Amino acid sequence: MSENENVKNLGPLAPLAGIWEGDEGVDDAPSDRREHEETRYRERIVLEPIGLVENHEQKLQALRYSTTAFRLGEQDAFHEEVGYWLWDAAEGQVMRCFMPPRGMAILAGGSAGATDRTFSMAAEVGAEVYGISSSPFLDREFKTVRYELTISVEDENTFRYEEDTQLKIKGQSEIFHHRDSNTLRRVG
Repeated sequence: MSENENVKNLGPLAPLAGIWEGDEGVDDAPSDRREHEETRYRERIVLEPIGLVENHEQKLQALRYSTTAFRLGEQDAFHEEVGYWLWDAAEGQVMRCFMPPRGMAILAGGSAGATDRTFSMAAEVGAEVYGISSSPFLDREFKTVRYELTISVEDENTFRYEEDTQLKIKGQSEIFHHRDSNTLRRVG
């Protein structure tokens, strides 16, 4: 199958295939003192079509995914992720399974139509479907209890995301909303 055919079969993920960069990122995360700290960042996201993934009768279309984020003005990355974005046309589901190099894995998902330009995904700790798994340290100190992501495709060369990673931080009674957002433009 041609790459063009692979992209066409990605449903709502099709506009995301490519290489993207954006320097309008805002990261509202816990500081070393476990308080809110805002960081401006730039990032590069690569979403590469890999075609049909067959799992018995299930047929998925997939994008191999990696992202690297840099604080504005710095050369060393402060955040990375790898994983897959998946489209299950029969179930009408978009999924994102990914791992940041901190000892955690997230499988988030949600309903979408094949031509949707905006869609959302979520995951919950302890869920058997669309869940979150963490290392002992993260589970004890910065437990991720919920993850939410909304993607908005603005046009063929621009998309925006908003993430809310909800943390139960040791010693704090309120849930900490670690929020990230950026607008990305196609560069390849």
